[in-house]
Amino acid sequence: MRPGAARDLLTTTTTATPRELLVLQDGHALEGLPPHPGETSDVATTNDLKNGITLNIDGQLWTVVDFQHVKPGKGGAFVRTRLKNVLSGKVVDRTFNAGVKVETANVDKREMQYLYREGEDFVFMDTQDYDQPRIPAATVGEAASYLLEEQTAVVAFNNGVPLYVELPAAVELTIRQTDPGVQGDRSTGGTKPATLETGAQVQVPLFITTGEKVKVDTRTGEYLGRA
Repeated sequence: MRPGAARDLLTTTTTATPRELLVLQDGHALEGLPPHPGETSDVATTNDLKNGITLNIDGQLWTVVDFQHVKPGKGGAFVRTRLKNVLSGKVVDRTFNAGVKVETANVDKREMQYLYREGEDFVFMDTQDYDQPRIPAATVGEAASYLLEEQTAVVAFNNGVPLYVELPAAVELTIRQTDPGVQGDRSTGGTKPATLETGAQVQVPLFITTGEKVKVDTRTGEYLGRA
């Protein structure tokens, strides 16, 4: 190595952006990097971290749910964080050196009305500008089990790409079918399966009958009571 080469490499890596830091291995880009076109991510430092901010780490989006600046008696300061994956919900702990550059991402949450399903896509309408994006079934995920036409939901986007669909914590749905109960079922405390109008199944008390409207927790799928 020529004299000063190590110093030049150190200077390059410490002043590069997060994207550049990831492409310095053998001069080739690593897998999982988001594309340049249309990017709106910004670069901040760990000193700017706060709860709710979204980071782009190796092409994945993570929301900061907790952080703590630590200044030990010896050694450099650092930031201890707890991050939640925007898509999977996985929570991890990660430590950053103080002042290190991080890439932030803009997550745009838009209120939309669900219109209809077409093939593998769910068509929504933005309640502000009436734009009608098609959201893949894989992105809608479990929300499809509690989604009715004309229902309002929040759709999150990053650079125009839909990330997930968020429903209210509870929704009201009609029981399409459930076996009849018998007299005295109200006091037994037992449950039985019932099919909702969306096709999803939920466990309901024995006294609930077909055609009744019930409240269901969209996060757990649990019966909450009669509507």
